[in-house]
Amino acid sequence: MPLKSPTEQDYLGIYSIMFWTLTLIGVVKYTSIALKADDQGEGGTFALYSLLCRNMNIGILSSKQVQTNSSFSHSVLHEGTENKSRLGNFFERSIAARRALLFIAMLGTCMLIGDGILTPAISVLSAMEGIRAPFPSVSKSSVEALSAVVLVVLFLLQKFGTSRVSFMFSPIMGAWTLCTPLVGIYSIIQHYPSIFKALSPHYIFHFFWRNGKEGWLLLGGTVLCITGSEALFADLGHFNRSSIQVNIHIAFSALFYFLSIAYSTLLSNQIAFLLTIYPSLVLTYAGQTAYLIKNPNDHDDGFYKFIPTAIYWPIFIIATLAAIVASQSLISATFSVIKQSVVLDYFPRVKVVHTSSNKEGEVYSPEVNYILMILCVAVILIFGDGKDIGNAFGVVVSLVMLITTILLTLVMIMIWRTPPWLVAVYFFTFFTMEGVYSSAVLSKIPEGGWIPFAISFILAFIMFGWFYGRQKKIEYELTHKIDLGRLGLLLSEPGIQRVPGLCFFYSNIQDGLTPILGHYIKNMKSVHKVTIFTTLRYLLVPKVAAHERIVVNKLGLEGTYGCVIQYGYADSLNLEGDDIVSQVTDSLQVYLQNCSSCLTSEHHEVQEEISAFEEAKLAGVVHIRGKTRFYIGKNCSWFERSMLAFYEFMHSNCRSALPALGVPPPHRIEVGMLYEA
Repeated sequence: MPLKSPTEQDYLGIYSIMFWTLTLIGVVKYTSIALKADDQGEGGTFALYSLLCRNMNIGILSSKQVQTNSSFSHSVLHEGTENKSRLGNFFERSIAARRALLFIAMLGTCMLIGDGILTPAISVLSAMEGIRAPFPSVSKSSVEALSAVVLVVLFLLQKFGTSRVSFMFSPIMGAWTLCTPLVGIYSIIQHYPSIFKALSPHYIFHFFWRNGKEGWLLLGGTVLCITGSEALFADLGHFNRSSIQVNIHIAFSALFYFLSIAYSTLLSNQIAFLLTIYPSLVLTYAGQTAYLIKNPNDHDDGFYKFIPTAIYWPIFIIATLAAIVASQSLISATFSVIKQSVVLDYFPRVKVVHTSSNKEGEVYSPEVNYILMILCVAVILIFGDGKDIGNAFGVVVSLVMLITTILLTLVMIMIWRTPPWLVAVYFFTFFTMEGVYSSAVLSKIPEGGWIPFAISFILAFIMFGWFYGRQKKIEYELTHKIDLGRLGLLLSEPGIQRVPGLCFFYSNIQDGLTPILGHYIKNMKSVHKVTIFTTLRYLLVPKVAAHERIVVNKLGLEGTYGCVIQYGYADSLNLEGDDIVSQVTDSLQVYLQNCSSCLTSEHHEVQEEISAFEEAKLAGVVHIRGKTRFYIGKNCSWFERSMLAFYEFMHSNCRSALPALGVPPPHRIEVGMLYEA
């Protein structure tokens, strides 16, 4: 705390700042506005970006087809999009504006992943610091080591999934919510019964009037009172909107995040919930403030010192367990964000495991989990000072909230078509508040605030390098794609054999066929009798309806078919656990039978085609995909050389796309080809 000799009026001003920050940002922004901007049940900055791309033609990935399927209901979020706003038309015309929007979404995503590193570190470390109050002889290094051990155990448990351990969250957070407000009430009665006069905003004005720059710098600490709100929005896919709207009022602090799960089955209506959980948070902060008014120099460890000695250890145990639950929330949110990024092809492929058969949003990534574990432990051991981690934490919280405000403003203007005066009120209020908070925390860059920038820069470089390489590949494939006319010429060339069997030939482009096909035919001199050219189409929507997942059609050449497998970024890539071959072939047979019923004159021919298809399937199934690399010529600039080399390094070390579809290794064939950069 930068105030050298804080007074009663200073503490009243600080509490007033915290109360109105919790109310305006937590309740008004996230409950009333942000949760309504979910993208088919998914939240976070990428979901907001997806929502904008899906309703307006402002995406810049040529490999992605931004579509809205007919099965998706058009709610209030989609009304008015037929007549595009001037701002929407501006984004559609300006590639620079679209790139800036993508950069903002990527920055928010990188910051949230950084949050997933810092929250477990600061939550557990802060809780463990309570050991030093009754035992001053315990060194800081011992506390840091114990915190690291707790985090390692927590990360090792992630593979079992949130559902397996969530039964413990209810009693832990229930005890936390019950105990801390009771301690707060006791502290208010004992130290300062008139604390709630601080709810008057005039205390905020007088606080800044008296303290000036020092008061502004103090905002870097008070912003931590709303940590958890953005994580709750980002992890929206774990829960439905209505349950979170009931429970959002406890999401202001990371320690209260998973209380939404604990009470969702205990309380029957929103009013009952508001009368218990939200006041518990207000009373807890009020009790701490009341204690600090009478003990103004104890601000370095105000939480543990305001707890009565008789109940110190029970509260310490509850606080430690609550810190672990809070850490779980950000770890889960990080898994969800990484999965979204991978599916949208903005991030190198990593293994994603669905840990729940009932909740599609519950995912786990082994690679991400262990990287997070190493980074969390490193943050604690290298930056063991809780103040440095707190400064870094404040930077992440304020910037992610600011990015969410900007994206929500665009949603309000371009999709919701909100009246301009309401947009102006929203943007001015929250951009000003969060802008002031951000300006304060950015002053802490030399004191630990640089940590999230370093993490975000590394993540952004990885995302941009992957995005750049994928764009280059798509551009080459679109330029050298094979159309049906050329395919017919290739198949009619002398020496080309039609060998028995069923072949799935994978292509990244949807309007045409991959140039790898021509390379394969020219060198192998053969094509399977039945070849299904398969494209994985990742739509900028969370989920695709089951009956629209697989789309098949005839290509007009004997034994050749087209197949598109459509996924949203919140969909599982295992086709609901069934074999991909069975589902595609079943869809193709249904398609051929429908053709038979519609074209009675060609019924015999269609039946022969179905028989040939069954015969090819019995002869054996093979999956062919390209394994391409860039040939970097002398004409490439140093930027292209460095970025493509970085992309090739990531591509050669990331997971293949086919294992995620359940294709056994003996049935896979990779065809190598060089793409000229």
